[in-house]
Amino acid sequence: MRCATGLARRLVLSVSSMLIAVPAGAQVCSGTPPPIAADGRVLGHLPYGDAPPDELVAVPADVAVRGCVLRRDVLPDLQRLFAAAAASPEVGGRVLALSCHRSLTRQGGVFCREPATDADTRAVSVAPPGHSEHATGYALDFAFRPRVNGCPDAEACVAATPAFRWLRANAPRYGFEMSFPVSNTQRVKWEPWHWRWVGMSASTPGAARARLLFATARRRFPASPGVDTAIEVANVPPPPVYLSLPPFAEPRGKRRRRR
Repeated sequence: MRCATGLARRLVLSVSSMLIAVPAGAQVCSGTPPPIAADGRVLGHLPYGDAPPDELVAVPADVAVRGCVLRRDVLPDLQRLFAAAAASPEVGGRVLALSCHRSLTRQGGVFCREPATDADTRAVSVAPPGHSEHATGYALDFAFRPRVNGCPDAEACVAATPAFRWLRANAPRYGFEMSFPVSNTQRVKWEPWHWRWVGMSASTPGAARARLLFATARRRFPASPGVDTAIEVANVPPPPVYLSLPPFAEPRGKRRRRR
């Protein structure tokens, strides 16, 4: 474990070839830290911390619903996926990036949008900050255009669309797997729109680091569909340290729909 002074404390604990981060900012709503399980989970979610800004690059605006950044290693496979989807008549439209990297502060805002709802209930559909795959820079939510039957983004009805059926059949070919399948044992809400990148193989540039970061999730709570079901943890540089942030206070009168 190591500590540093300054704006934030940086704490990382190495356990059994995995990096377990102290849940930075997980106490954002009430100011009281929730309990940490023996495996590092908070409210059912594994610890991930945040991606370093210098490893994040913008997803091209023409394939994103709004501003979106991811780890640069993800972009080659993501752009190939978008190109294949655009060329396929089975899609009937386009597959786009909806929500990509979220900072710890942004995730705190998402998690605390409904303070009247207890934390356990909120955690079924959104992770507390420091414990979201979005913060890794390797995960994103997909959107489909045009919308079918008025189905909004990030809702289960997207699974009934031709574009999603194409994504499910083809995303693993580009290194993406569905993190939270139906009836997953992590007890997180089924999210057919949410996928993480682990590369088509461990030799894909950057994939070894992504697989190290998601090793526990992939072993204990398998993705479906998944990529390369044999889980490898390579001897690679560790993920970044994790930053503790001050408690988040949502501005009064400003409340947006949770995604």
